[in-house]
Amino acid sequence: MARQLPHEGDGKHLVYAGTGTDLIYNHGVELPGFASFPLLEKPETRAILAGQMRDLVDLANEMNVGCILDAPTWMANVDRAAPLGYDAERLINVNKDAVSLMEDVRRAAGRDDILVSACIGPRYDPYADVSPISVEDARHYHRAQLDTLKETSVDLVTAYTFNRPSEAAGCILAAKDVELQIIMSLVVETDGCLADGTKLVDAIDQIDTATNSTALFFMVNCAHPTHFAGAINNHPRIRGIVANASSCSHAELDEAEELDEGDPHQLGKQMAEVMRNNPSIQVFGGCCGTDMRHLKSMAREIDHPT
Repeated sequence: MARQLPHEGDGKHLVYAGTGTDLIYNHGVELPGFASFPLLEKPETRAILAGQMRDLVDLANEMNVGCILDAPTWMANVDRAAPLGYDAERLINVNKDAVSLMEDVRRAAGRDDILVSACIGPRYDPYADVSPISVEDARHYHRAQLDTLKETSVDLVTAYTFNRPSEAAGCILAAKDVELQIIMSLVVETDGCLADGTKLVDAIDQIDTATNSTALFFMVNCAHPTHFAGAINNHPRIRGIVANASSCSHAELDEAEELDEGDPHQLGKQMAEVMRNNPSIQVFGGCCGTDMRHLKSMAREIDHPT
């Protein structure tokens, strides 16, 4: 069945993209290369992945909002999976299996406002010192994973933590090529700009120009509200915010030896304020360092600000 996507209605959707830090610090699970998709292959860790999304569904039920279940496919592309021992055939199978697990969670929930999304990540770590990739090269590269995901039951694809406009544009065009709906989520620094200094709204306009506004909409993720609150500028194409718990920079977080979970209550208030100032935002949730406490605080403050 064709489900209503967030931008097609007035409702809000909760999303949880912070599963990696939750797995490491709260569940004691090791992530090879910070990739979660290998956990699908062991029953005990597969159950933890499913449990994270069941918790999200339960919270969405409690707070009376929809939710988006992100399949653990963010790093399941050729360059980031090869060092983990995944050849082309194995990579195809794990992408499909990840979606299948999310479909099982949705089926058990029995709700129509639960969407299943497959995550697409950048070709390399967003902060890797690599040469920029052209739009067409990115289009060709991301087409491989998207071709596989087209054969699954996903409602859409979410591209997380992109910070190079040319790669973001190529990924969006690849999704268009295989007729998959895509949300593009960009990551910003503490100043609200992309890593190359491009302002968030300028990057979105550049990407839209290069792709004829093909993406469903844009989001910001893996940053604290104090980083992006002043950068959104009520841009009509930004409809999602997925926040880190910590206000530290990406460099500081990379060097941290302990989890900085911030203040869940304060984070909820900050997210609610951003959404009041930018009423087009419909998707919200948590990224690195967050758990269900942070998401519940967000949903509560958005619905009944204190």
